[in-house]
Amino acid sequence: MRLRPRPKPGGPDRGGGAVPQPTARAADDRGGHALRAPSPLHAFNRYEIKYLVHASRLAAIRDELRARLDLDSYCPEGGYGVWSVYYDTRLLRFYWEKVEGLRFRRKLRVRHYGDRFTIADDTTVYVEIKQRVNRVTQKRRVGMPYADARLLCDGRQLVRHEPGQTAFVQEVLGLVQGLDLRPVAMTGYQREAYVGRDADLGLRVTLDHRVRGRDREFDLGADAQNRLIIPASMSVLEVKANDRVPYWLTDLAARADLSVVRVSKYCQSVEAFGRAPRSIFHIPDHDAEPQLTTPTTHEAAVAAPTVKA
Repeated sequence: MRLRPRPKPGGPDRGGGAVPQPTARAADDRGGHALRAPSPLHAFNRYEIKYLVHASRLAAIRDELRARLDLDSYCPEGGYGVWSVYYDTRLLRFYWEKVEGLRFRRKLRVRHYGDRFTIADDTTVYVEIKQRVNRVTQKRRVGMPYADARLLCDGRQLVRHEPGQTAFVQEVLGLVQGLDLRPVAMTGYQREAYVGRDADLGLRVTLDHRVRGRDREFDLGADAQNRLIIPASMSVLEVKANDRVPYWLTDLAARADLSVVRVSKYCQSVEAFGRAPRSIFHIPDHDAEPQLTTPTTHEAAVAAPTVKA
């Protein structure tokens, strides 16, 4: 079913309300941020590595990132909000696939970028399927009004979409109908986003702060209470690369004794609210600075080959 095309959202990382305009360097910002692709169906294939960063080390790491990378042209100073509703089966199939480390696994979510209190039926949100195939993360997503996203994922009905989105929309509908998916958890955090330049084109690095969640009231715009699911003193640094992680970045992680983690914000939320036992990958609720060891740095080098800058 194909109806009239909808206007494109004003910015790739924002949904709803006024969208900030890119800075003057945006036209020359070729940092590999594939969200800017003009296709109605955005697709990504990349390697991802995650680290935990304690607040005591955050300023130094941010300074080095800013010396080598550009702040994403759609990212305001201080970052932007990212809010996601995750769908799963009654028995949490997607959760267990992640915890058990299946080589092929996926999850479905609806995501909003920006201030959640500005969201309305016509606010652009993104319906996403994120999947892991061996070591490569693949993500496909389409933007649509929030009312349509709810109709598709909660109402399980085919919705209006643009040419080129039909296969994806039908895949989402097949998942929610065939697996009886329902909202299970919500997460939110403040994100700083950086993109590579020069030799580091294609590199994207994000810092996520104040990671929160809830296990009910899954309307993205609801004035509902969220709680921290990762201690406030900890941020998640995520490295996303099309091919290889540059040497200077893994060297930075080694010098800062950053811990490689298999954290999933979705799984963290599920476990924080007692919907599943806490796995070995769960980040403790206590606020103490972690004692990290050299093997975690070596694990990063194994996880993603590096290339000298």
